[in-house]
Amino acid sequence: MTAMDIDVAGTPGSVDKEKKKILLVSPIARPLAGKKLTKKSLKLIKRAAKTKQLRRGVKEVVKALKKDQKGLCIIAGDISPIDVITHVPILCEEADVPYIYVPSKEELGAAGATKRPTSCTLILSGPLKGDASEEDKEKFSSEFDEVVKEVRELSSSFF
Repeated sequence: MTAMDIDVAGTPGSVDKEKKKILLVSPIARPLAGKKLTKKSLKLIKRAAKTKQLRRGVKEVVKALKKDQKGLCIIAGDISPIDVITHVPILCEEADVPYIYVPSKEELGAAGATKRPTSCTLILSGPLKGDASEEDKEKFSSEFDEVVKEVRELSSSFF
């Protein structure tokens, strides 16, 4: 075992897990979020799930996009068969909704407060539902805007 096989926390094998995640990603999963953007996106999904601003799964996301709901679409890159989600980026582009791929459907599902792996989620940018304080609204809005800005930069450099 080399020093490269041990991550920051000192646990061996986590580098192998990261490599396996990247190897399982579909070749059409572009733009693919890096580690930092993936972490920010998953954190934003957790916050959106608490405030009921999240649409999970292909069926719900497609329905929301067709109803012209705006937000940020996050798609898992390791879906098999990939045909299940190939139409989602096209719908996002038509609706002018930014989208990004993350490496793992399991992490996407866990962040969305479900036990099942999730193929795609849509974080709605609309007003918060329920009893959320002004501080929570501001924090969510600033995090959302920051992630959307990074996604747009990444996707503009991609094309």
